[in-house]
Amino acid sequence: MNERKRRGDSGETFVADALILRGYEVLERQFRCRWGEIDLIVRAPDGILCFVEVKSRSSGGLAQAREAVTPTKQRRLREAAEVYLAQTGLDCLCRFDVAEVYPDAAGRWEKPKINYFINAFQ
Repeated sequence: MNERKRRGDSGETFVADALILRGYEVLERQFRCRWGEIDLIVRAPDGILCFVEVKSRSSGGLAQAREAVTPTKQRRLREAAEVYLAQTGLDCLCRFDVAEVYPDAAGRWEKPKINYFINAFQ
């Protein structure tokens, strides 16, 4: 497994663990279909189904990690979410969230910084 994939998987785990502590239920990880992948599918404490895109970055850099969720990526996530809803038969309120994951100030990944954006796009 390459370093980028390992960092992405770790970021998803950190976000899933943080959401569980906040009362979310993880329903699916790395849901794949013809149109792409949804990193996390979770149910919020208020019952809303959340499709979560996780972006891990090794440093602050010039652009924020969330900026990688382009209109094209958003369209693919919406299409994948439609497939998930059709496959599961769920009929509920949904939203798209984005989580940014960065290493701590010392550059370590043991306790990363997570920025979580609720309803990041429509």
